[in-house]
Amino acid sequence: MKLIPNGRRKGLLRRAGGALAGAILGLSGVIPALAEPSHGLAMYGEPALPADFGHLPYANPDAPKGGVYVSGNTGGFDSLNPYIVRGNVPWQLRFLTNDSLVYRSQDEPFTVYGLIAESIETGPERDWVEFTLREEARFSDGSPITVEDVMWSYETLGTEGNARYLGLWGMIDTMEQTGPRKIRFTFNSDDRELALIVGMRPILKKAQWEGIDFDQPGFDVIPIGSSPYVVDSWQAGRNVVLKRDPDYWAKDLPIRRGTANFDEIRIEFFGDQNVLFEAFKAGEISFVREFNAEKWDRDYDFPAARAGDIVKTEVSSERPSGITGLVMNSRRAPFDDIRVRDALLHAFNFEYINEALTGGKQPRITSYFSHSVLGMREGPAEGRVRELLAPFSDVLAPGALEGYALPVSDGSARNRANIVRAAELLNEAGWPAGDDGLRRNAAGEPLTFEILLRQGDQQTQAIVDIYLDALKRLGIETRVTVADNAQYTSRIETFDFDMTDIRRQVSLSPGNEQRLYWGVESADQNGSRNLMGVKNPAVDAMVDAMLASRSTEEFNAAVRALDRILTTGRYVIPFFMFDKGRIAHVKALRFPEVTPIYGDGVSYLPEVWWMNPEG
Repeated sequence: MKLIPNGRRKGLLRRAGGALAGAILGLSGVIPALAEPSHGLAMYGEPALPADFGHLPYANPDAPKGGVYVSGNTGGFDSLNPYIVRGNVPWQLRFLTNDSLVYRSQDEPFTVYGLIAESIETGPERDWVEFTLREEARFSDGSPITVEDVMWSYETLGTEGNARYLGLWGMIDTMEQTGPRKIRFTFNSDDRELALIVGMRPILKKAQWEGIDFDQPGFDVIPIGSSPYVVDSWQAGRNVVLKRDPDYWAKDLPIRRGTANFDEIRIEFFGDQNVLFEAFKAGEISFVREFNAEKWDRDYDFPAARAGDIVKTEVSSERPSGITGLVMNSRRAPFDDIRVRDALLHAFNFEYINEALTGGKQPRITSYFSHSVLGMREGPAEGRVRELLAPFSDVLAPGALEGYALPVSDGSARNRANIVRAAELLNEAGWPAGDDGLRRNAAGEPLTFEILLRQGDQQTQAIVDIYLDALKRLGIETRVTVADNAQYTSRIETFDFDMTDIRRQVSLSPGNEQRLYWGVESADQNGSRNLMGVKNPAVDAMVDAMLASRSTEEFNAAVRALDRILTTGRYVIPFFMFDKGRIAHVKALRFPEVTPIYGDGVSYLPEVWWMNPEG
């Protein structure tokens, strides 16, 4: 038995975030003890699929294999290691080149099934979990996946890897080999979802990294994975080509039937979204995801679409809205003052912008979990939500207990009432307008800030262009910096910005990842996803309550309370909601009849789509 106790570890972040996980909706609060190893594990209740299931319900087991699937990215890349902090990596590699111990179903709020692990066993309190590795599990070079590889991967990612991996390591008390193919994790906190999320880390080959610094970006070392796809070739900044491994070890497992159907996945890079769209119209890439309802109705009437060579597909989803918008860095003045943040929310004329850019067809995001049962309710906090928030009344923003809603304009270009309120808030915050119309503090310094945008993001640029007029009317000097991918990533990772764009998707099962998004310890951790820099102990307390909940009702109350804290903190100026997936694609691309509850995403396209051999 090999035991790695907590005392030997370096770089631990006990409270920071981990991976996606959480509790579920609409299922029984009864939590059964697992008396023996199982094929899967659900947060509450039993897995929806039996031990002898034939395939995922949203996969077509008879899907043909073959074809070339071409995806388009904007910007460039300078590394092919997606597991470290440094380097700009094609985002798809993290999902396509490495298997994990378990596979997360997209058709259940939070259930995992064994992949590299043939079985999962845990205790009634889920303070430990044990995985038994499949004897046939292999890396893409044909070498077996061992317990030693698993243990090395977890310790290395947990101490030297990207920030997304660090928090989980701090919540593992011991990691031990309990048999030739068995590994057990014991946890140091009352966190029931850890038994599920611990199995979702990528497994890397230890021997590949002997004598090599793991945290070095670039192209010298490409991580050896165990998934259906391997990196075949690349041209720096231009494209990456993945090939399907014909000897993939898990191709006949039920969890993999009907998935990974393309022989080749190409990731092509373009200067911006407009160039990418023109490439799609010319047939150079296989699909585009459209996030603007007005453009969806207006811009897809080109020759290939009229000829039927391009098909428009809409994909339903039960996922909460998440948050998309402009985030303010509260680590810096003037955004460390909630009155300034509130003023900028009032100045943002959503109704006018939405009409101008989407024809008013997309509803606004009203909170981080809106469009779902997890979202905060209108009016004052009541019942269990109020009970959870009450002990933190001294650190809650105005409206958290009393009730809050985003400012609404009259839809006109001037947005007069909200501009007047914004001016009042700036006056209260010590930024009155001078004789020259500019806002200055007591020291005579002008109110000015930078909006940092990623090159190629035309939609956010268009929104900001309209917003700048309102800021100018308020007497605020604003400059916009458009950075290439490498510069943008570097500045975001070190929180070197005043205001920038943000998009955080959330699931029907939020959990430990919420600490990484907005937990206290992640606020000053470079590379974390807490862009706004929120440091509110009430946030961490609500995440604790979510993770310790024993019923759906208790869990929902904790998430709604968290939603109130974040929304009333006025950290983000929300945009419109992506209420459905919109995919325009070549007609040869096909998909199953069943849509998973999480709708579109990398686990849907390209995971379960296929290429019709007849075109």
